[in-house]
Amino acid sequence: MDYIYLAAGLAIGIAALGSAIGMGLATKGAVESIARQPEMEGKIRTILIIGLAMIESLALYALVIALMLLNKG
Repeated sequence: MDYIYLAAGLAIGIAALGSAIGMGLATKGAVESIARQPEMEGKIRTILIIGLAMIESLALYALVIALMLLNKG
């Protein structure tokens, strides 16, 4: 029974860590790309925002799974 709480905590913690690393790497790549080609800034920013939204959805899915685990226990 107590393992459900541990599983929920690990699910959201690992997802948050993975999302943070992914967002940092994506932002780093976008900034470097804009520094190399400033004229493509608008296109790069649009792609970055879409990518960050998809990365953030991973953390939200993990939150939903963690809440489902907590409601089950």
